[in-house]
Amino acid sequence: MPETVSFGYEDVAPEEKTARVGAVFSNVARRYDVMNDAMSAGMHRLWKDRFVRRVKPREGEDILDMAGGTGDIAFRLARRGARVTVADINPQMLEVGMGRAQARGIDGLVWSESNAESLTFPDRFFDAYTIAFGIRNVTDIPAALREAHRVLRRGGRFFCLEFSTTLWPGFAEAYDFYSHRIVPKVGKLIADDEDSYRYLIESIRRFPDMPTFERMIGEAGFVRTHVEPMLGGLVAIHSGWKI
Repeated sequence: MPETVSFGYEDVAPEEKTARVGAVFSNVARRYDVMNDAMSAGMHRLWKDRFVRRVKPREGEDILDMAGGTGDIAFRLARRGARVTVADINPQMLEVGMGRAQARGIDGLVWSESNAESLTFPDRFFDAYTIAFGIRNVTDIPAALREAHRVLRRGGRFFCLEFSTTLWPGFAEAYDFYSHRIVPKVGKLIADDEDSYRYLIESIRRFPDMPTFERMIGEAGFVRTHVEPMLGGLVAIHSGWKI
């Protein structure tokens, strides 16, 4: 692991990032849906629907949804008949997800407090691994990708939904203004937490671009890697297979 890693626009020690990211998500857990609406103008719901369609969950298969504490992806996967384990490093996020599942009458999900960099699941345990808007908050991303590869069965598939860098002229500048100037103010207004929202926007800017992240997925052992950009790359679905 490098001596320093990014926490927004700051470079900090790895253990400090882990602690500070944990604090951010503990702060925003109860307002997570509102946060996502603020950051994406509500479009995250459509992106997640498209993401799950790409995963193609099947009846009876085992899927690990990493960093999925509030259940947004897991609920969609479970509706297709998959057996879903929801893993998140943050217990407050899991608590929100379990409450949402109970309110919706969704049974059968497994909830696990887990670190993406050091999963406790056995080798070759899952048919698919999903992570949506979570990988950029991991302290050691290559370690998390290697763990994703380890816990997948042969023929297993990896899918990641994450913000990236839009290549559309004009739109990039408009979104940059919106995200840096407006989103933190919305965070202050609706959650009295400007700093957490500012970090989440800055973390997008520090995340590797699409070709770089695709290469990292390949370096973790995945093959047939693919990137599907949306809005010119503002958001992207990354995928790969384990053989």
